[in-house]
Amino acid sequence: MRMRCCAVLFMSTLGVVTLIHAQSAVLDLPRDSQHALLTQRIGVTDITINYHRPLAKGRTIFGGIVPYHQVWRAGANENTTIAFSDPVTIEGQALAAGTYGLHMIPGQTEWSIIFSKMAAAWGSFTYNEKEDALRVKVKAQKSEFREALTYDFDQPSNNSTIVTMSWEKVAVPFKVAVDVHEVVARSLDRQLRGLAQYTWEGWDDAANYWIGEKTNYDTALKYADESIGQERRFDNLMTKSRALDGLGRTKDAALLRQEALQLGNSQQLYGYARQLQRDNKGEEAFAIYRTSYKRYPNDWLSHAGMARIYCSQANFDNAIKEMKLAQDRAPEQAKEQVGGLVKRLEAKEDINK
Repeated sequence: MRMRCCAVLFMSTLGVVTLIHAQSAVLDLPRDSQHALLTQRIGVTDITINYHRPLAKGRTIFGGIVPYHQVWRAGANENTTIAFSDPVTIEGQALAAGTYGLHMIPGQTEWSIIFSKMAAAWGSFTYNEKEDALRVKVKAQKSEFREALTYDFDQPSNNSTIVTMSWEKVAVPFKVAVDVHEVVARSLDRQLRGLAQYTWEGWDDAANYWIGEKTNYDTALKYADESIGQERRFDNLMTKSRALDGLGRTKDAALLRQEALQLGNSQQLYGYARQLQRDNKGEEAFAIYRTSYKRYPNDWLSHAGMARIYCSQANFDNAIKEMKLAQDRAPEQAKEQVGGLVKRLEAKEDINK
């Protein structure tokens, strides 16, 4: 016998069960409230909202089919859920990693946002306050009309975002924040116990993260030493020198940079010199360009470096000559870019700015 089932919609406004269109027990058929899935990453933390999107259809929503001061499913059909891959704070209050049923209590101005440990129910009809993991209060805002209920991640930053539920002409925002450094520290510890621990790149990348964040220089130094222990390279010696600089050990850092420069290829030397220029250390950069030219006289980047030196001296004839040599010897994918530098030099433009 062919089995069929009927979907039911519990109308919270009337407290009755209303039969709606039949749905198949074996087929995937359209629903009135379509499914949506939305994810935002903050640092290395994923926030995922899984919900269904009811339509307004000309009805009065809040204070109408969604009554004020009653628990509402914040969507349609099964529980709206929100999942956090790491611990977060909601409006400044701590919430552990996990998947939560998301419920709301609407008010004319103030709303309650509820994160329930029960995330597998149908709607809010079996909601139990004892299962709350967290409840916060926020202010509702007026918004442009939305026919379909929508969740958005607004104002994403390096450590937070605003989750906004919008429907009809109402928007309800709440702030989710992450202690990114703490989460990354745990993540790196976990990752560096896996295969990454046997590569110089893994330790080097971890060290450079903390250096880029201008914090945890002791940890960065430890990671750099682990990387060098795997394989001594220009990259990780320079990383260690930056960690030493961060710790105020400038003499040790300078000695290590000199050792690193002995291992650098033309690309590494050119890249380091360009970084020095961006840091307004032109004379140091020009010294590196000269070193590269002596060591790799036939390399296209060595010629590009010499062109930059001549340009700094307003010696555009020699600068053009060197940059054309760089263009002739450059890989195909770089020729157009180098050609642009030639044109700028021909116009007597300072390419070092």
